[in-house]
Amino acid sequence: MASIEIAGLHKSFGELEVLRGIDLAVEPGEVVCVIGPSGSGKSTLLRCVNLLEQPASGTIRVAGVEVTDPDCDIDAVRRGIGMVFQQFNLFGHLSVRDNITIAQRRVLKRSRAEANRVASENLDRVGLAGKANSYPAQLSGGQQQRVAIARALAMDPQLMLFDEPTSALDPELVGEVLAVMRRLAAEGMTMLVVTHEMAFAREVASRVVFMDGGTIVEQGSPAEVFGNPREARTREFLHRVLEPTRVDESEIGAHPGE
Repeated sequence: MASIEIAGLHKSFGELEVLRGIDLAVEPGEVVCVIGPSGSGKSTLLRCVNLLEQPASGTIRVAGVEVTDPDCDIDAVRRGIGMVFQQFNLFGHLSVRDNITIAQRRVLKRSRAEANRVASENLDRVGLAGKANSYPAQLSGGQQQRVAIARALAMDPQLMLFDEPTSALDPELVGEVLAVMRRLAAEGMTMLVVTHEMAFAREVASRVVFMDGGTIVEQGSPAEVFGNPREARTREFLHRVLEPTRVDESEIGAHPGE
């Protein structure tokens, strides 16, 4: 059973048709990176998966459950989906620990002690073991995004959605977030990632999907899409994109003050 199955997905905002018949499946353990120019529908596609955007037509199944069915318990489905946005969306008045435990306690009904244990495990997982008592304003952007990832992981998701998680970061902080994502991929986490980080997609993705104009123009292995793209539009896009520096796991914790 595919982790995500999308068929005939359409979405419009007023007169603007943003998604025009998307068919896509993500298998368990796959890392699928969605690339393409701004306005191509990448983020809208991602947000439709857990119904943050309501599709106009088509079907979406997550772990076999049709989320586009009006009778679907979307809150139950969302418990199995972790999502990391461009912005960190941390509660500024709460410590890092409390940011990670609040949903565990309210949604999963974990005890404070259990939630704290899970928070500590996941902070260690993202290289921030010493930051539990810090507040978001005391952290760099890269550290805040890693806390956001730890918060998502603390809910034990079967699937992680990443919506351009490095786009709000200064360039020198991008690597530490990508390194965490690379580690998750190596652990076998199923991931659907909208990204403009071409080097990351080339290195980590099981499959690369190139979108333009609300459609999937081309998809295949990184070697196929980056090394020998079939479509002229893909070749044009890749020619214009400046590839960033190779991601390295040693960048976790490299930021001063960690």
